[in-house]
Amino acid sequence: MLLLLTVLAVLSLGPTAVSGQKADRDPRQRFEGVWNSGTATPLERPAELKDKPFFTPAEAAEWERQFAERNEEPAPQAAGARKGTGTYNTFYREFGTRVVRTLRTSIVTDPPDGRIPPLTPAAAEIRRQRLERMRLAENPEDLGLQDQCLAFSTAGPPLLPYSYNSNYQIVVTGDAVVVHAEMIHDARVIYVDGRPHLPPGVRQWMGDSIGRWEGDTLVVDTTNFKHGSGFYGDAGGNFGWDEHLHMVERFRLLDADTLLYQFEIDNPTAFTRPWKGELTMTRSAEPIYEFACHEGNYSLENMLRGYRATERKGAGPGR
Repeated sequence: MLLLLTVLAVLSLGPTAVSGQKADRDPRQRFEGVWNSGTATPLERPAELKDKPFFTPAEAAEWERQFAERNEEPAPQAAGARKGTGTYNTFYREFGTRVVRTLRTSIVTDPPDGRIPPLTPAAAEIRRQRLERMRLAENPEDLGLQDQCLAFSTAGPPLLPYSYNSNYQIVVTGDAVVVHAEMIHDARVIYVDGRPHLPPGVRQWMGDSIGRWEGDTLVVDTTNFKHGSGFYGDAGGNFGWDEHLHMVERFRLLDADTLLYQFEIDNPTAFTRPWKGELTMTRSAEPIYEFACHEGNYSLENMLRGYRATERKGAGPGR
C-alpha cells in the first residue's frame, strides 16, 4: 500500500514537473500575456527637466502626484468657462499613473536631451501641407489616418502609449510572435523562422517585421513601411512614417510582470538624425477588448458635415 501511494504521488507531480521544465527550457513563453504601456512618463523630456535623464525615487513620486492633479476632472464652473465642447472626460481616459520602471524622465532616450530630432526641410514642408489639408478637409482622405481608422500610434511600430487602450496581447509560437494591439485591433506578426524581408515593392502600414532571439531578448527588424503621407508625429500617423523608415525594436523581461521595450528609428528623409526610445510595460490581468473603430466611426462623417456647415456660413474651415 505504501509503495502504491508513493507511485501515485510521483505520477501526480509529473505534469507539474514537466510543465516547469518546459518553461525553463523555453523562457520565451514568459512573454505571453496582456501588457499595458500607460505611463506618466512623457514622450519628450519637459523643459524643466532639460538636463535630467532620470528621476530619483522621491522626484518620481512627486511627478506622479503632479501628473494626477493635471489630469483630474475640472470643477463644473471651470469646465463651463472653457471654450468648445472638448472630447472625452476623465472617466474615459486611461492615463498611466506611474513613471516607467527605469525612472527615465522621457520615453525618448537619444538624442541626450530627450527630444525628437528636428524634421528635414522636405519633411517639414510635407507636414505643413498635410496640416493645411486637414484644416480644409474636403474628403475623408484629407483627415488623419486614425480619423479614418486605418492606423493608430499604439499599434506602431513603435508601440507608443496613448491616453486610453494602451494594451497589447503577445502570443509566442514556434515561428512567430504576434503583438495584438487593442487599439485599433491590429495584429502584427513578427516572423522568427529565418525568412527574409518582403520584396521592396510590398508596403504595409505596420511594415514587415522579422525577428530573432538573442538570449532572452526578442530583436525585431522592420522595413517595407507604407508611405504615411508625412504626418511625422501628428494625429493619425506614426513618427517618421514614410517608406524610408527602418526600425529596430527590443523586448526583454525585467521581471515576471515588467517588459522593457526599446526602439531605434532611422528615417533620413524625415529626421535630421536617428533617435531612440524606451518604456516599460506592466503585465495585466485584464483581457483585450474589441475596438471597433471603423464600425463605429460616426465622427468622420460628422467632422466633414461640420466643415461643410462652416463653409455655408462663409467662414473658412478650421478658422
